[in-house]
Amino acid sequence: MSEYKSSGAGPKPYMNPYLAGTLLGVVLFLAFFVTGSGLGASGGLNRMVVYVQNIIVPEHIDQVPYLLKMAGGKTNPLDSWIVYLTVGTIFGGLISGLLGRRVKLETNKGPRIGNKTRWVMAFLGGALMGYGARLARGCTSGQALSGGAVLSVGSWAFMFAVFAGAYAFAYFLRRFWN
Repeated sequence: MSEYKSSGAGPKPYMNPYLAGTLLGVVLFLAFFVTGSGLGASGGLNRMVVYVQNIIVPEHIDQVPYLLKMAGGKTNPLDSWIVYLTVGTIFGGLISGLLGRRVKLETNKGPRIGNKTRWVMAFLGGALMGYGARLARGCTSGQALSGGAVLSVGSWAFMFAVFAGAYAFAYFLRRFWN
């Protein structure tokens, strides 16, 4: 288990994983109940990017039907519940980290990799995940949590493929961590 012993100045213990999983299930149920949709992150981030694109290059937005649905005419891409969910998730995580005394600037890496290489690898991985999320019309959290919760066969197949692919790919990248 990855728990910290709580001393006066150190980080607080992590939440019990069974309680955290139960609370996540309640939040997911409430998301379906209140909004009619599940949880996910890429939709909110995507709408924020489209908002900035609409300011900088509105002619591009007008030429892409997918983007036009979000930002065309007087439509504001930020007028969506998923944007507020995404912002709330970011600030909620920050508040949780602050309350648990776990917020600090550091670069987690193995002994055989430099900070610069670690950051380049992180940004490349993030860019690939972002591209994949848009290509798949959803992120891993939306697929795994929301799709898995409603027993979508495609979501379960996706989850197994993600885990299998990650384990297979990790074999080639383990040298950065060992």
